[in-house]
Amino acid sequence: MTTLSFGLQNTHVLVTGASGGIGIETARLFAHLGSRVTAHYNTSPRDLSDPNSSASPNITPIQANVTSESDITRLFDEAESKHGCPVQILIVNHGIFETQNVELADMTLSQWRNTHAVNLDGAFLLCREFLKRLRGQPGEVLDSVSITFIGSTAGKFGEADHSDYATSKAALMYGLVPTLKNEIVRIAPRGRVNAVNPGWVRTPMAEEVIKDEKFVARALASTPLRKVAVPGDVARQVCVVSSPVLSGHVTGVNVMVDGGMEGRCLYPPPA
Repeated sequence: MTTLSFGLQNTHVLVTGASGGIGIETARLFAHLGSRVTAHYNTSPRDLSDPNSSASPNITPIQANVTSESDITRLFDEAESKHGCPVQILIVNHGIFETQNVELADMTLSQWRNTHAVNLDGAFLLCREFLKRLRGQPGEVLDSVSITFIGSTAGKFGEADHSDYATSKAALMYGLVPTLKNEIVRIAPRGRVNAVNPGWVRTPMAEEVIKDEKFVARALASTPLRKVAVPGDVARQVCVVSSPVLSGHVTGVNVMVDGGMEGRCLYPPPA
């Protein structure tokens, strides 16, 4: 029997927001598959730098503010220096979600701008730096190149009382993915751009929201699998989509990891 290979051995992967639930699971899985992983974090590395945790020695945590151009430059400089090669796979996973429900009519401009600055401006700065540094790289580097955004069902179906988050994710999924898939090949002829879009996942960011059983019931009302995902459900799809072997002819795609969700239920489902 032939062993299935992801073709990710020694490939340099940068995962943003890697101290969060999906991010740390994704970083660990890439490391398990033999990748050299740069794990970005904003304020705390959490388990990434804990010698007693299950984080791999192949994972290098680096702090950066994704809304700062100078920080992004430093992030890539340090990543290249520590791993001895340029970043080849970029996983844009970081993001913020305001847990307090706020209708657009009552939302402050500062909340709107802050969410977009982190979720969207940060993605722009990361992709720009990533693509610029790939120019002129040899074929053996370029053959594994890809970008994967972590989107959301909020970007597909909307999210009442969270218009700032929903619009930022929709911009990644339906603005940057189809645009960059056509631009990346000018730099890396085999380069690919996709998005992996989860529904509700049991992560620290969503913890307070999914404590509400009635909310979860509404969220799962149109979901055939009737369960909330765990970070590994998303991480596995990210690695599959990033693999030049398993997904080498897959680009411009939005992979929904949402249990088959068909929409939003605004009211409690019938008993």
